[in-house]
Amino acid sequence: MRGIQFIPDDFSFDFLRLRYVAFVLSALLVIGSIGLTVEKGLNFGIDFTGGTVIEIKTPTDAPVLSNMRAVLDELGLGAMSIQTFGEPDDILIRLPQQAGDNDAQQAAIERVKESLDTLFAEDGAVDYRRVEYVGPQVGEELKKAGALAVLYSLIGILVYISFRFEWQFGLAAIVALAHDAIATIGFFALTQMEFNLSTVAAILMIAGYSINDTVVVFDRIRENLRKYKKKPLIELFNLSTNQMLSRTLMTSFTTLLALIALWYFGGDVIRGFIDALIFGIVIGTYSSVFVAAPVLLFFGIRPATEEGDDTTTEEEASASS
Repeated sequence: MRGIQFIPDDFSFDFLRLRYVAFVLSALLVIGSIGLTVEKGLNFGIDFTGGTVIEIKTPTDAPVLSNMRAVLDELGLGAMSIQTFGEPDDILIRLPQQAGDNDAQQAAIERVKESLDTLFAEDGAVDYRRVEYVGPQVGEELKKAGALAVLYSLIGILVYISFRFEWQFGLAAIVALAHDAIATIGFFALTQMEFNLSTVAAILMIAGYSINDTVVVFDRIRENLRKYKKKPLIELFNLSTNQMLSRTLMTSFTTLLALIALWYFGGDVIRGFIDALIFGIVIGTYSSVFVAAPVLLFFGIRPATEEGDDTTTEEEASASS
């Protein structure tokens, strides 16, 4: 039985011919992402800015969120976020950081509870399942921890790839990963979707997915370097990329199927996490094909000195015997 095959066995495309176009597009993407992040900034969630999360279960099966927003807006506690997750009666309310100490935060929580109890008084009692407060100092510490987590992961990948292959492979992999991470951050700056700890986790997952895809291509390049000693590097890189293209596209396709299902059925709570992953999978697939290998070619990689097959000359064969 034959499995699903996106790319024919005899498919051949000159990816390296487009390397300069890809470099320009990627440079514009990275510069634009950095510019958007600096100019517009990120819409940091409560994890980073501080504030309060209140999770409730309403006594009605399908509460009207517009009524809840109208009642809570009258309290004058700032821009609140009200959204459903899971079942229609599961509500998540996010309060911004209030001016003052912990007593001010607690007073705001009590005012919200009183308003909700009054709103649903005729239907029954509101079930307050979770109330969490994140102070501004904790939010700043989480910002630093999130940035360090991404930085340390990139350094760890650089060390591993350099040890597993050669330093040129490590640098090329890091360029591709930084490209993916910066583009994902720029995506959140452009859309102004909430950037929280789950988004940082998504960026780390994107890095793991992208490096796995890149290592597969790099491993085939190294294998072909040993096999075709006299083949020009551009032809060899194209051959390696084409050989792994079907695997790359199939992996991305199956991953996207699962993510789209989660996006549709998972609800608003994980929507930002899934959005980041979907965008990251797309941009990671692009970078594995059009960024990683061309950057490796730019850094320069020496052909292997082991005996090859059809491209090995008679002099080399006699010298190796």
